[in-house]
Amino acid sequence: MVGSLIPSSRFLAKKMLHNIPFQNAKVIVELGPGTGIFTEKIIEKLAPDTHLVVIELNDVFYQNLSAKVTNEHCHIVHGSASDLGKILQDLGFEKADCVVSSLPLTNFPKDLRIDIMNAVTDCLTPTGTFIQFQYTLQSKKHFQRIFKHVSINYAAFNFPPAFVYCCSNS
Repeated sequence: MVGSLIPSSRFLAKKMLHNIPFQNAKVIVELGPGTGIFTEKIIEKLAPDTHLVVIELNDVFYQNLSAKVTNEHCHIVHGSASDLGKILQDLGFEKADCVVSSLPLTNFPKDLRIDIMNAVTDCLTPTGTFIQFQYTLQSKKHFQRIFKHVSINYAAFNFPPAFVYCCSNS
């Protein structure tokens, strides 16, 4: 359930947030926020009319995030990333402009990984962006099969160092 025992660094957070379209986005989704390192940074940059949907499955992380996040445009949801479509629908949103994921996808069973990625692609707008970090390049070919454009950035000042994938179909 947890990809690393050490929280992500501010350097990784900066690389993850670099490709979020804060000026145009109406709905941003964060999958697997853990302790909320990225959540806090995203909230700082949210436009007044943008909503952030944060989906966390882990009970402890969910409770901690719910207690500390008070922004009215931030929706903390206790659930699975594979249910993204239903979660957005229940909140009254059709699509997401950007999905930011910290899920340790390579640790998940193949069927769950496929379900999550299907949910992500089904819920992204045609110009939407998917941003994911991983500790290996193992997901590169998988993302290239799903998205037309995949760029990779490297966050060396993180422990362990991480690769940031930025994916889109436009």
